[in-house]
Amino acid sequence: MFSATPLGILAGGVFTSLLVLAALRDLQSRRIPNLIVATLAVLGIIYSTTTLSAAGALRSVEGIATGLACWLPFYLFGWLGAGDVKLFAAAGAWLGPSKAIEASLIAALLGAVLALVWMVRSRGLRDAVETLGIAATLPGVLSQTSSSANRIRSLPYGVAIAAGALCAGWIPGLLIA
Repeated sequence: MFSATPLGILAGGVFTSLLVLAALRDLQSRRIPNLIVATLAVLGIIYSTTTLSAAGALRSVEGIATGLACWLPFYLFGWLGAGDVKLFAAAGAWLGPSKAIEASLIAALLGAVLALVWMVRSRGLRDAVETLGIAATLPGVLSQTSSSANRIRSLPYGVAIAAGALCAGWIPGLLIA
């Protein structure tokens, strides 16, 4: 996605830096600052427009819409925070719609692994297995709460979202050719 031109290399570095920064902030505080998200979105639109002109601007908007469509339902069910959804939509401005779908699939796979590891680490193997068994029939059990006591124990899903976007951006055709 990022060509071997000076602009492409610079853009790839900015894309990577902002996603890594968002993931680190999510790990630290379970919050992804709007300033990071807005910067990622605006620079993604600028990069796409610069490299592809008007078609790039449309591609960015479609990437943002695709990102929202993929992740907004998980926010509405209480399984993700708004910052996670906004982060992915902003990454979609760089990726465009097809890469946003690929990044969503990768992020979902990485997020599932992260969630399992996180559950076992925080609850122990037995409680994690029991919770997953209950969640098979009552998915509301997995809903996050926003209380400060539970925020530190909640899953930093921004890490999986950032990793999925980075994989789709840097590794062409990883899942979708």
